[in-house]
Amino acid sequence: MLEGYFPILMFIAVGAAFGIAPIVSGWVVSRLVGMHRPDAQKLSPYECGFEAFEDARMRFDVRYYLVAILFILFDLEIAFLFPWAVVLQEIGLFGFVAMMIFLAILVVGFIYEWKKGALDWE
Repeated sequence: MLEGYFPILMFIAVGAAFGIAPIVSGWVVSRLVGMHRPDAQKLSPYECGFEAFEDARMRFDVRYYLVAILFILFDLEIAFLFPWAVVLQEIGLFGFVAMMIFLAILVVGFIYEWKKGALDWE
């Protein structure tokens, strides 16, 4: 009765071995080569502007998150231009006018954020 489960058990064992082997081999090679101690440059603040290993309740600058959200917003809106450019011949004048309205709203939003000073880092 349990003979039918042997292939499933072997599948799980081989899958676990293939999943664990790269982790263990990376750890062993790291210990042999001696790259397991990061230097001061690797522990320095990166992009976020505050130390990586401090209290979680510390105060931080919100401007970083504002710039990141604005980047994602405008980046995703610009990503709509690629599929539009591919099908421009098929959608004709209506699609062109619709995209120009979309871009006008995008430009108005960008100018608003620029004039508001949200893109300045001071």
